[in-house]
Amino acid sequence: MRELLPYAEKVAALLKKRKETIAVAESSAGGLIAAALLAVPGASAYFQGGVVLYTRASWRVLKDFEDEMFAGTTPATEANALVRARIIRERFGTVWGIGETGAAGPTGGRYGNPAGMACIAVAGGNERTSTVKTGSSDRVANMHAFAAGALELLAENLA
Repeated sequence: MRELLPYAEKVAALLKKRKETIAVAESSAGGLIAAALLAVPGASAYFQGGVVLYTRASWRVLKDFEDEMFAGTTPATEANALVRARIIRERFGTVWGIGETGAAGPTGGRYGNPAGMACIAVAGGNERTSTVKTGSSDRVANMHAFAAGALELLAENLA
C-alpha cells in the first residue's frame, strides 16, 4: 500500500487545490484505489466514497441500476470502465469518478481477458481511459498496479 501513497498524495493535492471531489467504483483493484486516496490526511475534503463491485450481481444492489446501463460494453473493456466511472460519479454527486474492471489473476477473467489486465476510466470535466497490462499472474502485484494506473490516469487528467 505504501507504494501507492505518492500517486494518491499527488491526486489529493490537485483535488484539494481545485476543491473537487471523487468517488470510486473498482473491481479487480479490490478497494486499493479508495484505500490509497483515504490514506492521505484530509481525505474528507475530496473523497466522497467508493465501492468494490466485483460481479454484475453486486451492481444490482445499487438503487435504480439496470443492466441496460452497460449495453454495448463487456466487462474488462475501456468502454465498460467508463460506464462505471460515470455511474459512480452520478450516484455520489462528485466532480470526478473512477471506474476499474479487469482480472487480477492468477487466471484470466471469465470474459476472455488475461490475468494482469485492467481497464480504467476517469469521468468528470473530461473523460479518459487506459488499459494496464502487467503480463503477470501475481494477483496482489496486479491489484497494486491497477490502483497505481488509476491514480496516475486521474493525476494526468487533473494536471
